[in-house]
Amino acid sequence: MYPWDLFSLFIFLLLTALVYISEIRLLGWFIFCCLTRRCRKPILFSKRKNILHAVAFLGILCFLYGYFIEPYWLKTNTYRISTHKLKNTKIRIVHLSDIHCDQKIRNEKRVVELVNMLKPDIIVFTGDTLNTEQALPAFRNMMSGLKASMAKIAVRGNFDVWWWENYKVFDHTGFKVLDNECIQYLKEGEKISFIGIRFDSEERWKYFLKDLGGGYRVLLSHTPNLAQDVSGTDIDLYLCGHTHGGQVALPLYGALMTLAKHGKKYEAGLYRLSQTALYVHRGIGMEAGCAPRVRFFSRPEIAVFDIEPEQ
Repeated sequence: MYPWDLFSLFIFLLLTALVYISEIRLLGWFIFCCLTRRCRKPILFSKRKNILHAVAFLGILCFLYGYFIEPYWLKTNTYRISTHKLKNTKIRIVHLSDIHCDQKIRNEKRVVELVNMLKPDIIVFTGDTLNTEQALPAFRNMMSGLKASMAKIAVRGNFDVWWWENYKVFDHTGFKVLDNECIQYLKEGEKISFIGIRFDSEERWKYFLKDLGGGYRVLLSHTPNLAQDVSGTDIDLYLCGHTHGGQVALPLYGALMTLAKHGKKYEAGLYRLSQTALYVHRGIGMEAGCAPRVRFFSRPEIAVFDIEPEQ
């Protein structure tokens, strides 16, 4: 975890704790005085205390929304990208990331329905498959159900490298895993090339560029950590995830934490890096471990890129 993530999380938790400790103390003392009648009942409502009550109540509503509603509220974001590298055809890429399958089924079936309705030429997945071993069948069912006319491609994220390397999670899904590899496809005689970088090989990504083919060039990596390195290269589109858009984002401030090298600079969405378009995917699932399964102002998404010739 980076220092800026720790700082943001500390401040958020500190302010949250202050609100609820104050609220619990006020209500607790009021109830104690009512039951024992040994002390004068404190004033429960005043201008200042009403603000405290409102903030505490709003916080509870936000948590309930973030737990029961937003994690299931999938959004499809579509982008058109013009390029001189295509002349007579269009290519539709659907980008998925950070599925983080749990034992509890959430968006897996809906993702398959929505993606197949989009009729993609190519589906790319930029890492983080499972939160638990028991979710492997659900993950494979989802990924095998996705249909693409040309190819399905994946790279490994930190969860896949650290925990699931030996589980062969992509077996029987139809996905081609690019472990520091390049691959090229043709559509109506026009080329699109992909380079896929494993999470544990990001610092060596330039060594693999020599094998990257011509045509429209796409870099697949789990994190946006390579943003400054890719800028100014021949990469046309850089697709990644990892940040979850913060998973919890605050109004006006944005992502609470990103766990990424450049912090909030590339927290979610589309960015222009000189000649390269960068897209940081908000993901579909949620962080594992002790992290609460909530999303707030960071809806799970499916990203669609229509790559088309310049007019």
